[in-house]
Amino acid sequence: MKRPILVFSSVLWLLGGAFAATALAAPAPCPVNPVRMGVEPGEAIQVLAPVMDQIGDLISKRLGCPVKVLITENYTSEIEAMRAGHLEFAEFGPFGYVLAHQVANAQVFAVHADANHKPVIYFASIVAPKPTDIKTLADVEGHTFAYSDPASTSGHIFPAYALKKAGVDPDTGIKGVYAGSHTASFEALRNHKVQAGELNSTTIRVATSSGEYKADDYLTLWKSDPIPGDAMAVRGDLPADLQARIEAAVLSVDLSNVDDPMHIISGKTWVPQTDGAYDVIRDVAKTLHLDLSAMR
Repeated sequence: MKRPILVFSSVLWLLGGAFAATALAAPAPCPVNPVRMGVEPGEAIQVLAPVMDQIGDLISKRLGCPVKVLITENYTSEIEAMRAGHLEFAEFGPFGYVLAHQVANAQVFAVHADANHKPVIYFASIVAPKPTDIKTLADVEGHTFAYSDPASTSGHIFPAYALKKAGVDPDTGIKGVYAGSHTASFEALRNHKVQAGELNSTTIRVATSSGEYKADDYLTLWKSDPIPGDAMAVRGDLPADLQARIEAAVLSVDLSNVDDPMHIISGKTWVPQTDGAYDVIRDVAKTLHLDLSAMR
């Protein structure tokens, strides 16, 4: 009669071990619910929101916590939201990241990657819609000009740098306006509301997909060197274990099945990135004598 007792005890021991293993494998509780992800309004919100919501869902599944995607009103408000503790992580444009790193303790950990797992780059440009009397970058002086947002890398910082190099004051030498987004800047150009303006490679890709952009309709006056891609950054004052969970979740996401008809996403995955990759942005800001601490 002792043997069945031993067998029964062994079964209980095995079951106990199985329950313990299951408990160990269970995801850790969410210290923040929901985990908030910031997105800057680089494109029209009706185009951007459906794509970013899908990405938020993919990250949520990897993270084991609900992720709420928050598309901010402008670039600066995204930085302010992180500074105020209202975002756990966010995707910033390069200059927005440099500013967020300084004033909001943002810490970059990832960037979009191409098919070869190389960090994505993009370009800024200055164009004039045809027909135009503008022939060179220096000719832009005195004309109306569309920037996108004061904290935009390709929509303000790099075009301003190019104008300054051409001898045109980027603030007083043109009749500058801030359209609010790259999409709005492109619309101002396309509808001849301005005589020149910024147009980055991402906007060109999106507008080409929708049939709204034709290269022959614009004179390209200047094109930048490659610019590092948007920075995915976590708030640096989060607990280390939560930072690690967010970073691991984002880096494990496959974006290849996201429904993105306008080709907003510049890559199909993320790869690790470090703060030093954005020193080129800091150098441009220094050349323009920009006070980063005042730009918020």
